[in-house]
Amino acid sequence: MTTDARTVQRTYLGLTLLTTLASSFIWGINTLFLLDAGLSNTEAFAANAFFAVGQVIFEVPTGVVADTRGRRFSFLLGTVTLLVSTLLYLVMWQIQATFPGWALASILLGLGFTFFSGATEAWLVDALGATGFTGNLESVFGRAQTVSGIAMLVGSVAGGVIAQATDLGVPYALRAAMLGVTMIVAVRFMHDIGFVPRHGASPVAEVRSVLRGAIHAGWRNPPVRWLMLATPFTSGVGFYAFYALQPYLLELYGDPSAYGIAGLAAALFAGAQIAGGLMVSRVRRLFKRRTDALIIGTVVNVGLLVLIGLTGSFLVAVALLAGWALVFAVEGPLRQAFINGLIPSEQRATVLSFDSLIGSTGGVIAQPALGRVADVYGYGPSYLVSAAVSALALPFMVLARRERAASDPIAPEEPTPAPVADAGPGRVGGG
Repeated sequence: MTTDARTVQRTYLGLTLLTTLASSFIWGINTLFLLDAGLSNTEAFAANAFFAVGQVIFEVPTGVVADTRGRRFSFLLGTVTLLVSTLLYLVMWQIQATFPGWALASILLGLGFTFFSGATEAWLVDALGATGFTGNLESVFGRAQTVSGIAMLVGSVAGGVIAQATDLGVPYALRAAMLGVTMIVAVRFMHDIGFVPRHGASPVAEVRSVLRGAIHAGWRNPPVRWLMLATPFTSGVGFYAFYALQPYLLELYGDPSAYGIAGLAAALFAGAQIAGGLMVSRVRRLFKRRTDALIIGTVVNVGLLVLIGLTGSFLVAVALLAGWALVFAVEGPLRQAFINGLIPSEQRATVLSFDSLIGSTGGVIAQPALGRVADVYGYGPSYLVSAAVSALALPFMVLARRERAASDPIAPEEPTPAPVADAGPGRVGGG
């Protein structure tokens, strides 16, 4: 591996650390923050759903921005948007704003994250391909997941402790400050490598061209399409399961004001990300195909969600949630490597954004629906319903396996995918 490739990885890991740390200050208390602002369970999860609505609306347009104006440009726009929307959240909490205001602010937050979703990963894959990287992508994504987990562990625990010592608004102020630091670091160290932004052409023509290529490389690519169709069920449940942990663990613990315990919910995911990132290189050796690992992992997580819904013990729930999050974390890099191996460079950010859009659509539907179940029947039954929803992803994963995609077999060592030739209308992947 060349020095340039190491520099690319260090930059990616550094930006992952900063963005996750900034975001995670509020992850352990976000649901409690919304409830403290006067929202009901249904309204709080509906506000989270509007965050997903923002992702659905803007995923593909912001992916096109990254594929035309540049990945760095998209990342910086995302940082600025998240900083402004975080401050808006803080102001609305202080004035006890009504639900429509929270819906609009949540959409703006969703917009901010869409500037990140496809652009950062596309920047990494293209830059590694251009700088002579010869390792496997799972190892890079695994290290990033470990770094993200460490940042999430520190940020979420700190956010819960700080909120308990001060109030629920302080972690949001810290998040805004850290986003400002992230923007400065990105300006200094993040530069498009292996990809040349396209300037001078008609914006409308560029958007149409990239979208046509993205549809061809994504939706019309059967193995990618089947995994995309599985995503609404797994991601939708993932959104709800994560945010419902905060009040659910407090309910099982017996103290609704123990915000430090609420931070444990996010800390569980952080610890799982760290362990999952460290384990993925070993776990991949246990399977011949990536889809085998994804199918088995989903089956295991459906069972764990059922047990979470049935238990009445705080400690048992913590252990089960840790197991569920660990499986989720191990699956992530395997899925990323599968999809990235099938996408042309020029449409990479847009296809990845479209994939994220599909997952966000699941969150739009699942979060308010499951929040309503929690309002009427309780958090335990809502996790049982979550397990049933997750199971709906399995048929699509089986279909993806039957396609025998080129990126499905797991080899001992795999180079970063070279640009994929695109047989779509007038476009060849490259950069």
